[in-house]
Amino acid sequence: MRALWVSLAVLGVTAVAQAMVVVLSGSVALLGDTVHNAADALTAVPLGIAFVLGRRAATRTFTYGYGRAEDLAGIAIVLTIAASAAFAGWTAVDRLIDPRPMDHVPVVAVAAVVGFVGNEWVARYRIRVGRAIGSAALVADGLHARTDGYTSLAVLVSAGGAALGWQLADPLVGLAITAAIALVLRDAAREVFRRVMDAVDPALVDGAERALREVPGVRDVGELRLRWIGHRLRAEVAVVVDGEASVREAHAVAVAAEHALLHAVPRLTAALVHADPAPLPGESDPHLALAHHTAV
Repeated sequence: MRALWVSLAVLGVTAVAQAMVVVLSGSVALLGDTVHNAADALTAVPLGIAFVLGRRAATRTFTYGYGRAEDLAGIAIVLTIAASAAFAGWTAVDRLIDPRPMDHVPVVAVAAVVGFVGNEWVARYRIRVGRAIGSAALVADGLHARTDGYTSLAVLVSAGGAALGWQLADPLVGLAITAAIALVLRDAAREVFRRVMDAVDPALVDGAERALREVPGVRDVGELRLRWIGHRLRAEVAVVVDGEASVREAHAVAVAAEHALLHAVPRLTAALVHADPAPLPGESDPHLALAHHTAV
């Protein structure tokens, strides 16, 4: 939460300073960058709401808690980026059709540098905190801010073109910034879609399986599922144990497997382990029975 509000303040000040220069200069490239910076700052609001909701305890209605609010915040962020891209593109096209000179070119150049510095600082801060707490949404928002910083530098090209008397440099750079925003939009939408569809890194699944196979008493690993709930992981797995083990012995193996998962998989906060007995001669394979049950 501190990372969100600090970055909101920094980007807010940056956007306000750039907006004042936009009014003075009439630069559409700087306008597009300002709108994008403002949109990036405002993404802290849905993320903050999601983090607050995620703290609430699970209920009989929301039995997994409210961690999925982060996915809804991700959708809101994608929509915000899309709106900023549409506005920046429309403004740039309008200026191509009706070219106008840029005023206060040196001030525009300074505003571009200010935009880059503010965005890069916020990007480093968000990425560092996001990785520390395991929040993919916060890391993605940090990468988004870093891209915004590079678009701010592009405004320097616009200012340079205007200084040389090339009026079309400003709207053309504005279109380039729009394209950069569209690329960020594509990556953000893909990440949010993967999270909504419960996608995880296959390396996490491989690491979890290796940890389970090293647990004493685990003969095999059946179905393993991982899912993100907010910035926390949850696992469900079936392990095969000795078919003649007592209930207590099978339970002890399951508890050991749970502990192994919690230590081996980063950001894993809960694991449900089901113990299947290894088949005796003439019995069916529990893996096949589990697969049939899942299919049904």
